[in-house]
Amino acid sequence: MPALERRHFLKLAAALGATLVVGCSPARPSASGWRERRDLFPQGVASGDPDAHSVLLWTRRPYADGREGATLQVEVAEDPAFTRVIATAAAPVLAAADWTCRVLVGDLPPAGEYWYRFVDAEGNGSRIGRTVTAPAPDDPRPARFAFVSCQSLPEGAMNAYRKMIFEDERAAPEERLGFVLHLGDFIYEVVQYPEQVKDGKRYDRVITFPVKKFANGKAVANNRFMVPGSLDDYRALYHAYLLDPDLQDARARWPFVAMWDNHEFSWLAWQSIQEFPGEGRIPAQTLKVAANQAWFEYQPMRVTPPGRQITSFEAPQVVDTPVTGFDDTGLGQEANNLVAIDSLIAYRALRWGRHIDLILTDQRSFRGPDPSNRDEIGPLFEGVRFPFFPEALSMQVDSGREFANGRPPAKLSFGDKSIANYRASEPAQSMLGAKQKVWFLECLRGATATWKIWGSSLGTPDWRIDPQNLPPAMLPPDWMKWSDGYAVLSNGDWGGMYHERAQIFDAVRDAGITGFAIVSGDRHSFWAGYAARALPPAAFEPVGVAFVGGSITSPGMQEAYEHGKKDSPLRPLFIADRADGRMEPTMNLLLHHGVRSALEYASSGDLAKAHAVGNPQMAPHLSFVDMGGHGYATVRVDADTMATDFVCIPRPIERSRGVDGGPLRYRVRHEVPLWRAGEKPRMRQMVLEGDAGLAV
Repeated sequence: MPALERRHFLKLAAALGATLVVGCSPARPSASGWRERRDLFPQGVASGDPDAHSVLLWTRRPYADGREGATLQVEVAEDPAFTRVIATAAAPVLAAADWTCRVLVGDLPPAGEYWYRFVDAEGNGSRIGRTVTAPAPDDPRPARFAFVSCQSLPEGAMNAYRKMIFEDERAAPEERLGFVLHLGDFIYEVVQYPEQVKDGKRYDRVITFPVKKFANGKAVANNRFMVPGSLDDYRALYHAYLLDPDLQDARARWPFVAMWDNHEFSWLAWQSIQEFPGEGRIPAQTLKVAANQAWFEYQPMRVTPPGRQITSFEAPQVVDTPVTGFDDTGLGQEANNLVAIDSLIAYRALRWGRHIDLILTDQRSFRGPDPSNRDEIGPLFEGVRFPFFPEALSMQVDSGREFANGRPPAKLSFGDKSIANYRASEPAQSMLGAKQKVWFLECLRGATATWKIWGSSLGTPDWRIDPQNLPPAMLPPDWMKWSDGYAVLSNGDWGGMYHERAQIFDAVRDAGITGFAIVSGDRHSFWAGYAARALPPAAFEPVGVAFVGGSITSPGMQEAYEHGKKDSPLRPLFIADRADGRMEPTMNLLLHHGVRSALEYASSGDLAKAHAVGNPQMAPHLSFVDMGGHGYATVRVDADTMATDFVCIPRPIERSRGVDGGPLRYRVRHEVPLWRAGEKPRMRQMVLEGDAGLAV
């Protein structure tokens, strides 16, 4: 390696908190004396954030004899038998870093396949991992990756990873996945102890207790959950999750590219501020830093810690201090808040061959306060029994003084109630914050790959429904009549961030960007459709396509409604209860085709009739919705087409005993030809296997 290039990799390794290993030495057989002892490397191995010439490797080798550190040897080979070792180096593990090890392997050829392992001073070895480098930026070959999210270990089994591995092992080399994009909720910091779980179950799921009791945890939400109270508590979560055999096998097979969502820090948190039901805002700068440190220690990603040390994360000193002053994007200006947020910057971009520019944004660290959670809005909802709220109200509250091009209404209304518009003089809310948004838009405008893929932990499609089409006789006499037009089921993600989302989509349009696609998670359901700033009766002008992946394990809205109140007059909109005990998710039809469609199917069971009475103006942005979908999605792109497959498995209540991860519910492909500037994207849907039911 030339001296100048070596200095580049040394600088990069230091910035990433990693040891540098230089590859492409003359290949030779291993001389390490490695003998596998997985019990001494209990969390396995992993790799992450590959580029065309380097990749990060990871393991954990804990010691319990009182020492403060040790040295491992890492080996990288061109074959799984390690007869062609191309790189070796010493790598430190420290108690201060929870015995985790990060190694940057540099000077590798693009599009290479490699095997790696770690060995301690006694010859005890980790399991063997496999990784790849990215194709060169001008490599014209098709590219393929998977995206996943939301894996609550106590609530289910990670059968999706087992199926992904099974299929990838049997795929032709050119059809194998290049990487796995994890879009958040890798861990869930809210756990339950046995005494907090009624009847030992949530819904039909038997709750397990793989996470050791937190040393410094606290009870929240009226003692329903326990949450971490220290760095060691966050580390305990990763210890437990990475003992899962299917997750561990997946991390050993592919490089992961990860972005956090909320549960890596705290359930309802934003910036460094925690919130729990009934408890208000809690300053948690010390826990934000702790959560960032644990994520850095256990996720081998190209992110920079504050101290930029070779071996460990140097946590800044912060004090838990109330955050009261905010800038126009909602970023709290309290000094400890800013230091805690900046202790780890996770938004970043990666290139994968000629066809993928992947841009990852952080939806939690810079997000402003949610204006729909304020006390002022409470009077509008007094006595309201609807589980949804007016779309117009959601837009007005989100956009503040920017609503209607700077002409917000003087009052906010719901039915026959109204209040003064407390948002009329306030700025629109922001998910990204000013600095990250500038960076993101610059990345989009500067992207040169065929497909510009935005990786967001939070979904972007609108949650729109049409309760104006409810039959009047359906509602009890003591319910208010719905008179507010369209409604939304949720506004907590990009689907309710109308103003800032429109800014992003307008930037895509104005720059003439083609091949714009969004992949996301968090909703615990599969969605496919179009990226558009507005829906009818406004002009519907999609600028890209959008996908949301189902959860690996975590329960979703369908499961919640199945176990909800069966005497609710609105239940047929969400669940159709059949005489044989089956519960069918009419909520898929509600979101995709409207109230009349959901009610027709609940009544007749005839899907053709249900589609025939749908509302074509309600959701032209959607082509697929499955609110009970679990599994993963794969993406294949080339110079002409993007094909996204939803691979849906049955509800993962128990671990599959088979090597294939168990049965398949369906495999549905969404195929999008590349469009030219000024054209609208078009999506074609194909059910390749199984039955997608009411999702289409």
